[in-house]
Amino acid sequence: MTTTATVVTAVAAFMAGFSGAAVLFRAKFVVEPLAAYGVPRSWWNVLGLLKLAGAAGLVVGFWVPVIGAAAAVGVVLYFAGAVITVVRAKAYGHVPFPLVYMAPAAAALALM
Repeated sequence: MTTTATVVTAVAAFMAGFSGAAVLFRAKFVVEPLAAYGVPRSWWNVLGLLKLAGAAGLVVGFWVPVIGAAAAVGVVLYFAGAVITVVRAKAYGHVPFPLVYMAPAAAALALM
């Protein structure tokens, strides 16, 4: 793995982990939009754990590349779903936020 791929993957893991922890700790800047988008409260823990699993998979990918690739795909798909959720809620001004979290995972996948 090149230095660039390592740094981008580490950034993707950090961002996914931060996002997952923010949901689990009910950070206001994350859960208020989730409620506004109509995401059921019962899903929040699962969504946070999925992001943390993606972050962990990206880190494991440093030693087991196929796990890292699978995690990167999962993180990209997760945030693609987030974009769809934001668009369905007609909160078009919020579309860049999940894209910012998706971008490093997509770049890490491309660099693998």
